Amino acid sequence: MNDLLRRALADARLTEAGVAARLGVDPKTVQRWVAGRVPYPRHRTRVASLVGRDEADLWPELTVVHVQEETPVIEILATYGHRWAVPRPVWLQLFRSARTEIDILAYAGLFLAEDTGIMRTLAERARDGVRVRILLGDPEGVCVAERGSDEGVGESMAAKIRNALVHYKALRDVDGVEIRLHDTVLYNSIYRADQDLLINPHAYGIAASHAPVLHLRRAGDGDMASTYLESFERVWSSASSVA
Repeated sequence: MNDLLRRALADARLTEAGVAARLGVDPKTVQRWVAGRVPYPRHRTRVASLVGRDEADLWPELTVVHVQEETPVIEILATYGHRWAVPRPVWLQLFRSARTEIDILAYAGLFLAEDTGIMRTLAERARDGVRVRILLGDPEGVCVAERGSDEGVGESMAAKIRNALVHYKALRDVDGVEIRLHDTVLYNSIYRADQDLLINPHAYGIAASHAPVLHLRRAGDGDMASTYLESFERVWSSASSVA
């Protein structure tokens, strides 16, 4: 706990949500700073300015001079030329490794829904206390219709989502699993287990299964993985629960 920062915010009559809004970060990020995580330099400077203190007053440990260079953080662990090229064990290991949360953002995610081993893994992790959130495209939505048109498959895109929902129905009665539908442009499909993410960037007119996949690991606030996680939260907050 950073009591110096907590008291400085209180003295300045600033809430964690207020600081997050001014800095353009997620409120959970500010909560982690108060809990003890040290922000990036650009954030430290702005926070110190907001509360009218010097950075050294808020993070005195940073005044110690470190002569040893920091080890570069590796954020991209692997790349795959196509989603279909990602080995099945990689998907299984991703979800099995989760200890706190699993997030899935796609339009259909049918390749996962049709895999009984992965579906069983999602249910098992949820029963062990892992929060599982699944975001699928709204088959009645405008964005899904446009995506189907762009890929030249028409109504097949919406049909795939309806098919996937039938498979995902087995998870809807499992505590800890929540499924929502979104009507947003899907720039990337996101598959997340704690700090590890498989990102499937989309390309116009190309099926997601033929687009590349990046395996990222979250290293800290503001890194590549954090950008995608913030995107997931935005879509989740605007999505509707499956009836």
